[in-house]
Amino acid sequence: MAADRIKVGVVGVGYLGKIHAEKYARIPEAELIGVVDIDEGRCREMAVHTSCQPLYHHRDLLGRVEAVSIAVPTISHYGVTKDFLSAGVDVLLEKPITATVAEAQELNALAQERGAIFQIGHLERFNGALEAMNGVLKNPLLIESCRLSPFPGRGTDVDVILDMMIHDIDIILSILGPDIEGIEAVGTPFCSPHIDVAHARLIFKNGCVAHLSASRIAQEKLRKMVILQKDSYLSVDYMKQSLTITRRGKRGRAGMQVDEVARQNDPLEMQLKAFLQSVRERTPPVCSGEDGQRALEVAIRIADAIDRDMK
Repeated sequence: MAADRIKVGVVGVGYLGKIHAEKYARIPEAELIGVVDIDEGRCREMAVHTSCQPLYHHRDLLGRVEAVSIAVPTISHYGVTKDFLSAGVDVLLEKPITATVAEAQELNALAQERGAIFQIGHLERFNGALEAMNGVLKNPLLIESCRLSPFPGRGTDVDVILDMMIHDIDIILSILGPDIEGIEAVGTPFCSPHIDVAHARLIFKNGCVAHLSASRIAQEKLRKMVILQKDSYLSVDYMKQSLTITRRGKRGRAGMQVDEVARQNDPLEMQLKAFLQSVRERTPPVCSGEDGQRALEVAIRIADAIDRDMK
């Protein structure tokens, strides 16, 4: 059985990478070979904690692993990922895919050329509340998403659109497709040099409209989405992993029918297991590099709209 385990590594063991390493160390299908971080003390501590080897440059994993999770600052996504894809190593890259669309395009082309699995860490794809929408999601007329957090003190190397809103962009694109007719947006910096609060309106060619709000200066944490359809109103609570379905009363009868479905899971563990399954079976990942690129393209269009509004 041990011989069938997939040899994996984790590059960057800060807040998210640490969790990746801990979960790989417990997943039977994976063999955690090493962790990498430029902070040598943190790297050694994590290696002891997960019973693997500490390494201090990502290239030290080359030749030792079949797959890797990359959780480094966004500015380093392109360079680190390129080295692994060039060597044919399968990659799970934390979101956003890259800092620029050109970098994303190059990585996707490289993954295709090398036949490598390239998955992007849009974690909400694995939230149980979204799974519960299967069979009830039909033809959305309106989508509203709200993603709020207190100021985190991390992840502020990018704006709130790439840090937080991009999750909702990815989910909405997975529901409606990429055909956007127009984008309107407002936002402003507040606690960092980048945009900390953003509101966007996406108008899709099929007539659906999506409103997205993201803030990292809120007093409390909130992760919700509502979807209006002709015959139902769906309310997703990502934190509770619950879906509330409100349906019209039957023809000729007043009132509403309300059902709540909760599907608790561990989204990050599910994401890692899905990645390992793609690696083993050579099947397309749940959230591909192309998906990550499309979300990035829309995020940059929103940021550009805000920049124009601020001038």
